[in-house]
Amino acid sequence: MAYPEKLLADDEEIVEHLHPHWLTLAPAVFFFLVICALTGLGLAYLPSGSAHTPLLIILLVVALVLFCWLTLAPLIRWRSTHYVFTTHRVLIRRGVLKHIGRDITLGRISDVAYEQTLWDRIFSAGTLKIESAGEQGLETLVDLPRADEVQQTLNRLIENDSTRRGFQPGQQFYRPASDS
Repeated sequence: MAYPEKLLADDEEIVEHLHPHWLTLAPAVFFFLVICALTGLGLAYLPSGSAHTPLLIILLVVALVLFCWLTLAPLIRWRSTHYVFTTHRVLIRRGVLKHIGRDITLGRISDVAYEQTLWDRIFSAGTLKIESAGEQGLETLVDLPRADEVQQTLNRLIENDSTRRGFQPGQQFYRPASDS
């Protein structure tokens, strides 16, 4: 699913558009298999007689509720989480019913760090921490695919943005680049 181009400035381009790592869906797949197996067993051993229909309805309702809660909700949460890195900013969007968004301009980012556990390294994932000036200084992107590569990409974007806006490396305040 492409990110809506209408949210971008005229000269802004998408560099990376990511969702959390697919590994975050592993528990949902596990629960899906368990729910299917237990529902199949329940159907196989359902007693016949007058109690058959009410027990069948209860079994199917419980299976449906568990499916929605343990399988479908994580899938929707995963699909509706967007990490978009552009030439001007980082856009973070989460949620379906309660939509949460945060935009961090590249010029306000003061530090980018990543963490990888052994498990993350095996599956090429990690946690990216973006520190910026402002009220909500730290943004943590958990289970980000290729977190180490994304950190390097983000550092390169920050450097390119500084050059584009006329900042010199190590300069504290904005000073337009001279024409000479």
